[in-house]
Amino acid sequence: MASRGLRACIVCSFVQSATKFLQNGCPNCDDFLEIRQNADNLQECTSAVFEGMIALADPESSWVAKWQRLQGYTPGTYAVKVEGVLPDEYINAAENAGVHYIPRDGSGGEEV
Repeated sequence: MASRGLRACIVCSFVQSATKFLQNGCPNCDDFLEIRQNADNLQECTSAVFEGMIALADPESSWVAKWQRLQGYTPGTYAVKVEGVLPDEYINAAENAGVHYIPRDGSGGEEV
């Protein structure tokens, strides 16, 4: 599967096309990232640079979901690693929404 045009959410690593992000937002994070119909937020909160993809059908019982910290998320396609730095304002928005932001680029700070 070619990754041209695909982007991954920097917070949850959900993968879809930029067009789908703009149309629908992120199914896990749009309440606080507000990507839907916002091209600026799309650029700041998603990345076109990511490694690997996981097709996740049952986030609650999957060991892969636990390993990737995806339990409780929407079934779909997720990146294994996502390059990019989430701006502080979105980190604060995530924390205010009760989401503990952990970088998904392998840079550390990962708690399982």
